[in-house]
This record gives sequence, C-alpha cells and structure tokens, in this order.
Amino acid sequence: MNRLILDSLQQVRAAKRPAALITALDSGVQYLFEPSQDPPTFAVVKMIPDVVIQQVEVALRSDRSECIDTPEGRYFIQIFNPPLRLIIIGAVHITQCLAPMAELVGYQIVIIDPRRSFATTERFPDQTLLTDWPDEALETLALDSRTAVVTLTHDPKLDDPALQVALASKAFYIGCLGSRRTHAARCERLQAAGFNSAALERLNAPVGLDIGARSAAEIALATLAEITASLRRPPADTTTKV
Repeated sequence: MNRLILDSLQQVRAAKRPAALITALDSGVQYLFEPSQDPPTFAVVKMIPDVVIQQVEVALRSDRSECIDTPEGRYFIQIFNPPLRLIIIGAVHITQCLAPMAELVGYQIVIIDPRRSFATTERFPDQTLLTDWPDEALETLALDSRTAVVTLTHDPKLDDPALQVALASKAFYIGCLGSRRTHAARCERLQAAGFNSAALERLNAPVGLDIGARSAAEIALATLAEITASLRRPPADTTTKV
C-alpha cells in the first residue's frame, strides 16, 4: 500500500466514513473508494469494472470483504466500515431488552433519556447513558449511515425533537414505538415542523417486524430484526408489514 492511500485510509477511518480498498490482484494497483462521496470519484470508477463497483455496495452492506473475478482480472474488495451504532431514546423496559440484544450482534449502544430516574446505572449496567435533551444529544453524536435510531418514550416532547434530528441525518434506520393512530398524529406534528411525505416514509412505525410481539422482549426482538433487515437488504428488497 502506498503512502497516499494509507494516509487517505487513516483519514477515512478517523472520520468514521465507510470505504472500500479495491486491489487489482494482477497488477497490485489499489484504489480507495468512498461511496459517501457525492458524486463518487469518477476518475477511480472509470478505472474499475462496473461489476466491481456494484459489488462494493453489496460488500459494504454485508460488512464482508471478498474477491471478485472479472474479464479484466481479479479484484479484492476490503471493507472498512465505521462501527454500527444503535441510539435509543427512552430508558424504558423495552430498552432493557433491546440494548443487550443489539450488543450481541455488534452495535455500540447509546441510551438517551433526560429523566434521571429512568436512566440509571442500576437499570442499565455497562451501557452508555446520556441525560441530555434528545435532540441536543443526537446533534452531538453526529448520526451517520451506520447509525440506527429508535424512539421508545411514547412522549412527543422527547421523541419528536429526536426524530427531527434523525430525519435530517443519514441514519439508515429510524423506528418509533406507538400504534398506527399514534403514528398518524406523530406524522401530522412532523409535517407541521416542515417534513414532507417522502421524509416521513423513512419512519418505521409501529416499530419492528410484525411477528405478533406483545412483551417487552418480543418487541425488542422484532425491532432488532427490522433494523437488521434495513441494514443488510438492498433498498428495493423491503419487508412488508401487515
């Protein structure tokens, strides 16, 4: 790896941006590809077969480095993704189940709740707890495309400000607890705050896949399953809710 690519890779990782190091195995030539660039580096794209660029997106989504054979030669795609984060608004019973489940599959957990009687280390040992107002905390956390946000307080004063920050970010998943009636009222408030229908379609509500969940643990399971589907499946491959 030459010094220029190494320095660029270090900058990418320090900034927590997703990237792929593409190596042409026949020649040893390397390219650092960042899908977050808008547009991507066309000088690089022109030098790499389209099939490799397409596979980079798949590899980034699956967090899996791989080799790919093309008529132009063999390429190795090495993935450098920032950590996955799950930010939960509300230190509630569902959170007590969801946080450890999500940790098991590789998420860094941040729980935000200004209600100090809820956000205690006794209820959430070994978890990162923030007692700032949710929107202020989310602004500080700088949501990115490897971040999922779930609001669970059922209190518009806490959930709505958080959702406004999340909708303005690149978070790959935004989920909200509440019935369809609750969600309809939520959407009305967010529309009044300036969010259009396209933005509101990013909200997953009621939160979680429809598996008939009733208990806090079941709702947490359904939520984590939906987050996983959003992360791993291509955008056109959606899971239908009943």
